[in-house]
Amino acid sequence: MKSTPAPRRRRLSRRPVRRRKKPPQTPAEGEGDPEFIKRQDQKRSDLDEQLKEYISEWRKQRSKEEDELKKLKEKQAKRKISRAEEEQKMAQRKKEEEERRVREAEEKKQREIEEKRQRLEEAEKKRQAMLQAMKDKDKKGPNFTIAKKEAGVLGLSSAAMERNKTKEQLEEEKKISLSFRIKPLAIEGFGESKLREKAQELWELIVKLETEKYDLEERQKRQDYDLKELKERQKQQLRHKALKKGLDPEALTGKYPPKIQVASKYERRVDTRSYDDKKKLFEGGWDEISKDVNEKIWNEKKEQYTGRQKSKLPKWFGERPGKKAGEPETPEGEEDAKADEDIVEDDEEVEEEVVEEEDEEAEEDEEEEEEEEEEEEEEEEEEEEEEEEEEEEEE
Repeated sequence: MKSTPAPRRRRLSRRPVRRRKKPPQTPAEGEGDPEFIKRQDQKRSDLDEQLKEYISEWRKQRSKEEDELKKLKEKQAKRKISRAEEEQKMAQRKKEEEERRVREAEEKKQREIEEKRQRLEEAEKKRQAMLQAMKDKDKKGPNFTIAKKEAGVLGLSSAAMERNKTKEQLEEEKKISLSFRIKPLAIEGFGESKLREKAQELWELIVKLETEKYDLEERQKRQDYDLKELKERQKQQLRHKALKKGLDPEALTGKYPPKIQVASKYERRVDTRSYDDKKKLFEGGWDEISKDVNEKIWNEKKEQYTGRQKSKLPKWFGERPGKKAGEPETPEGEEDAKADEDIVEDDEEVEEEVVEEEDEEAEEDEEEEEEEEEEEEEEEEEEEEEEEEEEEEEE
């Protein structure tokens, strides 16, 4: 293989670099002229005077601005002072208003507490008087009386209002009630004999309160038993009532009224009647419905009969059908009039029969109602006699 020759290096030439010569400076035109120098001095003096005027004017303007700024700062300082005074007055006024509001709320709360205390004191006095009267009176009547409900605020009874009270209200009422029930012991400066007397008095009070507690517990047990017995009696009466109506014995003793079966369970037809209509079926409403249906059918038949096409019977071999021997010939108009009269008479007879049937049905319904009322009165009298006998047995 031939070898390629290496590239030759260029030799830098070492020739001296020639520098360009600057042209000689010529003196300015008129530099040595006195008139030119004088004009230049005059220009400089004019410029100096103009600058002095500008500077003096600027200083005047600056002093005015500084005066205005100083006035504004003084005005701002005065406004800050007045605003601080106003804020201080406003804060004082708000503080006084808040104190007055707190004071009024406290006074209102104290008034409410005092009124509640008075109410509770009156209730306690009434309770004590009632307990005393119950002790003094012989218990010959029933153990309890059912009082009428008294509607309070928002239509709520006193028991409902008691249930709706919060825990804090109950605690507050408890404290108020205990404050005048539990009297403070004034035993300062008592000797041994007086302390013994005080202890004996407290012991007697404890015995008295325990006796009252036992009496009330026994009375409550008796009331619970009486209420249970009354509920059982009520259940018995409802069972008898259900049996009389042909229902299940436990149908009327539940929480909800019994279901009314108005049609066969095999009949797949939607019953669109209302509950009142269904209920009236078992209260003699079927007679009314059947009467209405019969009346409707009668009216439809009557309209069909009256609106029929009236046609004359054709003569048979020149004779009127139904003519008896020896009767005279009747004209055509008289035949139509006679036929109409016969129809009207037939309608009147049918209507009289229907009215008589309706009167008979109404009389039968009245007799059945009177019999049912008599049976109910007899049952009530029997129940009253049973209750009187039970009361006599209890006494």
